[in-house]
Amino acid sequence: MSIVQDGVACKSRSFLFSKVINNINVNYKNMKRRTNTPERLLALRKNEIFVFGSNMGGRHFGGAANLAYKSFGAEWGVGEGLTGRSYAIPTLTREGQKMMLEAIGTSIVRMYMEAKANPELDFVVTKIGCGIAGFEEDEIIPLFREAERVVGKLENVILPKGWES
Repeated sequence: MSIVQDGVACKSRSFLFSKVINNINVNYKNMKRRTNTPERLLALRKNEIFVFGSNMGGRHFGGAANLAYKSFGAEWGVGEGLTGRSYAIPTLTREGQKMMLEAIGTSIVRMYMEAKANPELDFVVTKIGCGIAGFEEDEIIPLFREAERVVGKLENVILPKGWES
C-alpha cells in the first residue's frame, strides 16, 4: 500500500519519517533542550516528537493520544511507533484492557532505540499509562529505568519531572 504525501506516492512510513527529519532546519548545538516534559504540552519545537500512551488499535479518542492525533500527526489505527511528529507506546489492548507491564516495557525499549537512531530529535515523553489506562507512576517509571539499562541513558529522551533517573 502506498502513502500519498505532497501528491507523491511513497512506499513506506520510513520514507515519510526521513522526509520529516530532512525538513528540520534547526541548529541543535545552540538550541536549549527541555529538561522535563511540561505538565501540559500543547506545542512542539521543530525537533521534538510527542511520546504518548495509546491502545493497540490506535483509536486515539482521549487524553494525550487525542492531542497527538489532532495536533501532532498521530495516525488513526496505528497503536505503536512513529507517525507524524508523534510516537505511540501502547498501554491498553485493542479492547481497552490494561496491557502487561512487560509488554509496555518492551515498547518503551523500542522507543529508546528509535531515539538513539535519531539523536537530532527530542522524544518528549508524557506520563504514559497514567491517565486513561489507569497505571500508577511507580508502575511505569521502572520501565524507563530498564530501557535506560538496555539501550543507555539518552539526552534526547525528555521525561516528566520526577521520572528522570
